[in-house]
Amino acid sequence: MSFSLVQSLDPLPMHGRDLGVNPDDLVEPPEMEHEAKQEILENKDVVVQHVNIQGLGRTKEDLLGYEISDVFHAKNLIDVMKKAHVARQKLLRLGIFKEVEVLIDTSDGTDALPNGLDVTFEVTEIKRLTGSYNTMVGNNEGSMVLGLKLPNMLGRAEKLTFQFSYGTKETSYGLSFFKPQPGHFERNLTLNMYKVTGQFPWSSLKETDRGMSAEVNFPLGMTNHTLKWEGVWRELGCLARSASFAVREESGHSLKSALSHTVSVDSRNSAIFPNRGALLRINQVSANDVNTVLSASLWGGMLYPLGGQPSCIADRFYLGGPTSVRGFGMYSIGPQSEGDYLGGEAYWAGGLHLYTPLPFRPGKGGFGDLFRTHFFLNAGNLCNLNYGDGPRAHLQKLAECIRWSYGAGIVLRLGNIARLELNYCVPMGVQSGDRYTVFL
Repeated sequence: MSFSLVQSLDPLPMHGRDLGVNPDDLVEPPEMEHEAKQEILENKDVVVQHVNIQGLGRTKEDLLGYEISDVFHAKNLIDVMKKAHVARQKLLRLGIFKEVEVLIDTSDGTDALPNGLDVTFEVTEIKRLTGSYNTMVGNNEGSMVLGLKLPNMLGRAEKLTFQFSYGTKETSYGLSFFKPQPGHFERNLTLNMYKVTGQFPWSSLKETDRGMSAEVNFPLGMTNHTLKWEGVWRELGCLARSASFAVREESGHSLKSALSHTVSVDSRNSAIFPNRGALLRINQVSANDVNTVLSASLWGGMLYPLGGQPSCIADRFYLGGPTSVRGFGMYSIGPQSEGDYLGGEAYWAGGLHLYTPLPFRPGKGGFGDLFRTHFFLNAGNLCNLNYGDGPRAHLQKLAECIRWSYGAGIVLRLGNIARLELNYCVPMGVQSGDRYTVFL
């Protein structure tokens, strides 16, 4: 199936002659006219008369019109090629085509202009149903992930995804529906329903969450915004008979409703190994130079219970581990009861990281470029606050007993979605009850 966008009401041909010249055909007199026409098109303005898309099945025509409309505005051959390339990238970004090929021809037919061009996109749609299977290892946990996806479900780049994950500490499944705005893919809506069962041995706690969420993403100027609402039915229980009384009294059912807003500015050239640009996300920022990458980050939070009620253990902040303060056990910093970590109502954490190529550059230009040396300095603190003391007392308490660490290691990039670290850490400022480790 195919459709055509044209600039006139008359029926126009789907194909024209190839813009390239075949040397075997130069002996034929009619092709001399074609050669002359090509020379004219290369040196003068052109008019794109038709934009055709071939290979459509379940995709709605109006969706693609937004993505390819700029091709009609091209004024010369180079501009046509550039705008056609941009349109191809937009079509691939929709996630509904496996392949997109572009063919630029001279216009043919009784109404063809001397400087007219036809642009044809040949597309191959993704299957109606796709599946995936993979294993993940991280944070001392392994998991198996199964997924099913219905891309282009209703013909306008909608996507329905089901995912099941079974791990040593967490089991989850969820259903997600993604809907972009036609012509503005970065403006989209995501609806989720899920169930997550997790174990948190540092707190002798197990938690089952059943929830739903709605998320809206949209750009505003140079920033990207995310508005999200989430409603969760939580069930907390003890992971072991030895759980402390402070954890046992948190057990039971509760409902949580949350509304969040995230604003970010990201000009990095890569999400895994950036070497230029910057990322700003609420209170987090990283900046990079060309040869080495220096990344700085600072983040924090404060939980204020309403109505004089104590905060729930599942809502509190936790600190420690490779995602916050390296050298300390996973979420093993701060208040604890009989060996179970209870989290805190206020925290801050920061880090300074330096990434450089491997010394002497072994494997340069190939496998060696997947590795970086890593030097880091992390610090942070987590505690509970007496909200009647005032801001100065709060800051003083957060500045007491700061945990920090430094070290070095090797980072391996896994594709363009994840990385694997092996670090030697030196934990400092260790307090009674904190767990720490040297290798991470």
